[in-house]
Amino acid sequence: MLAKPSEQGQILRPMDIPLTQRLSFKQASLTVLVAFILGTVLSVIQVATDYFSENESIDREIKALLEISHSPAARIAYNIDAELAQELVVGLVRSPAVIRAEIVDNNGAVLAGVGRPRTESDFRIFSDYLFGERREFTDPLYIAHAPREALGVLRLEVDTFAFGSHFLRRAMFTLVSGFVRSLALSLILLVLFYSMLTKPLVGLIRALSERDTRTAPDDRVPCPPGHEQDEIGVLVGVINRQLASLATEMQQRREADQRLNQYLAELENIVSARTAELKAANSRLSRYNQELEVARSTALEMAKARAAFLANMSHEIRTPLNGLLGMLDLALDGPLGAEQRRQLQIAHDSGSVLVELLNDILDLSKFEAGQLELEQIPFDLGTLLEDTANLLSQNAAPGVELSCLIDPRLPSRVIGDPTRVRQVVSNLLSNALKFTRFGRVDLRAAPSPGGVLITVRDTGIGISADALPKLFQPFSQASAGITRQFGGTGLGLALTRHLCEAMQGQLDVKSQEGVGSLFSAELPLVEQAPPEPRPPLTGKVIALCSAKSGLAELLGTWLPFWGLAFERRDKDGELAGLEADLLISDSADCLENLRRHVDAPIVLVTGYGSFLPAPRAATLTPLHQLARPVSRGALYQALRRVLLKLPEEAPASPAATTEPGQRQGRVLLVEDNAVNQLVARGMLSKLGCEVLLANHGAEALARLEQTAVDLVLMDCNMPVMDGYEATRRIRQSGRWPDLPVIALTANALPDERERCRAAGMNDYLAKPFRREELVALLDTWLPATQATP
Repeated sequence: MLAKPSEQGQILRPMDIPLTQRLSFKQASLTVLVAFILGTVLSVIQVATDYFSENESIDREIKALLEISHSPAARIAYNIDAELAQELVVGLVRSPAVIRAEIVDNNGAVLAGVGRPRTESDFRIFSDYLFGERREFTDPLYIAHAPREALGVLRLEVDTFAFGSHFLRRAMFTLVSGFVRSLALSLILLVLFYSMLTKPLVGLIRALSERDTRTAPDDRVPCPPGHEQDEIGVLVGVINRQLASLATEMQQRREADQRLNQYLAELENIVSARTAELKAANSRLSRYNQELEVARSTALEMAKARAAFLANMSHEIRTPLNGLLGMLDLALDGPLGAEQRRQLQIAHDSGSVLVELLNDILDLSKFEAGQLELEQIPFDLGTLLEDTANLLSQNAAPGVELSCLIDPRLPSRVIGDPTRVRQVVSNLLSNALKFTRFGRVDLRAAPSPGGVLITVRDTGIGISADALPKLFQPFSQASAGITRQFGGTGLGLALTRHLCEAMQGQLDVKSQEGVGSLFSAELPLVEQAPPEPRPPLTGKVIALCSAKSGLAELLGTWLPFWGLAFERRDKDGELAGLEADLLISDSADCLENLRRHVDAPIVLVTGYGSFLPAPRAATLTPLHQLARPVSRGALYQALRRVLLKLPEEAPASPAATTEPGQRQGRVLLVEDNAVNQLVARGMLSKLGCEVLLANHGAEALARLEQTAVDLVLMDCNMPVMDGYEATRRIRQSGRWPDLPVIALTANALPDERERCRAAGMNDYLAKPFRREELVALLDTWLPATQATP
């Protein structure tokens, strides 16, 4: 640092440094301190040496005095001369240090003794501390030729102050002279340090402080004379090099500042141009945002309008469909001719196709609106697949074998949405049955690392490689010829893929044109319960079927798993000598020939339409017939009855199943549509229920005030008072807290069910509904044994 900034921001000159902060002051202080300490230490050493010497000299001088007085004192004691003894002790007391002297004979008598007072002084305390206050010396007296004969003693008492005073004067002189020498040495060193170090440094500082780099940047700092080769000269050289470097750097910085100012000016111009462009872009962006906001509002309004349109269309379409299908169901339950029944069945199937198409369209709208909700409940996946396959088996062509093959490792219960899983399986299986005219259609389910793998394999027409990319697009099929030949809207597979993705699953397809297709749906269904083992069976079962049939694969998997010995043979093989506890066949043509050779029970697995008539079946007894596809439960129960020779279960009497007295509940039907009233009233009457009618919600409340009912079927959209308001008033009254209220609605949108529950309804039945759905609902809320008095 060349100078020190002051508190006011000014720079101090070199000699304006406070005295205590100057290097010369610090050098002088350090020099004086060192010299004083050194001189003091040397003086103290000298005084200590003198002290020890003086201490020894006291004893030495007194002992010398005793040696001189020994011979006269011995003769005096020998001669017992008191006068001479007195003269001797008086002479001894004249010594400055002796304050008392006495001669004592060997009997202890004092021959002579003289004393005097000690010398007093202010410095005596120091002498007494160093040498002691007094010292006593004793010398035994004897004659030279008889040293062992004691004549007495010569005793002296010495005052040490006589010696101590001289020592104190010498010590004081030594300390003072040492301090003076130290001070003189300090001054000499200070002068030398100042001339050799401080003065050149002060000159160097002055030269640096007076140097102005702005006016003379190349000026060098002069070196003090005589210091060119020492440290000060080196310091001056380093300073000059640093100053030269600083001058160069400052010049470079000035040039850089000039360039920077030039760049800043250019940057300002660029920023101005960019600012103008950004203002224009912001203006365009604001206009675009306004347009986007308008478009968003329009899209929201269109979405609301579409939802309202779908709700209205769903209601308007389902309401007449409910009347149509309901009346057809009622007509089919009555006495009809074969041609009339066939015509009505075709009309009923066509209406069912319309309902499925409407459901697919509504499901797709749910996906697009993001309103699809999935349940997470436990269900039996294997039973669901078997029920779905059994339900769709009537769609199979006569030459097609439909099989449901469940892996034994499949969990007995999984967690997921059974409705959506059934919808996926139904779409895939319906698609496979529609495009397969001969061969096999296999529905399989097995555990996989990702959950459960469900596959549908068919031997149908297959799909070309060019058509696979657009296979899952809505309203799209492989070709126009397929649409004309097989029909369909192309919504099923698109909806199936959406469902799989919604359940976090994956749908894949592999197909070869003219060979068949394989659809694989891997769904993350979590296992809730492991497979439930059945009690093992014993016996030998022989199956007469093709090795490539689904029945052979089903029996080969499950019969050994249940503990049975299983063997498969061809239908046209040798029949003589067959030994088995049970025979299973899928062909009715070989049964007569088989019965002639074997007496064992026979199980025929065939389609519902291919069951043997009772007269022919009676000739083949014992004969049992199972519908294809065979479920695990039905197969196990048939095997158990045959092998354990259990009695046949008596079939339920038709009269008993339709006996009205079994369900004598009173149902209040709240419906404004006359056709729907006829349909629902006809179905309920055939189920044995007493039906009360109300055309709107207000009339329903009046009916409840008059008559007690067991169940209310409440339409949602009605004049005067809709079903939501009527249900809310029923719940708010508190008079019918346990009365089941079931919603009847043609609105199938996803929020409809939640709206019904919020109003207080217990369950939900969508129009058009089938008789089976109505029966299932009554079984839940109106058991067959319940009746209202």
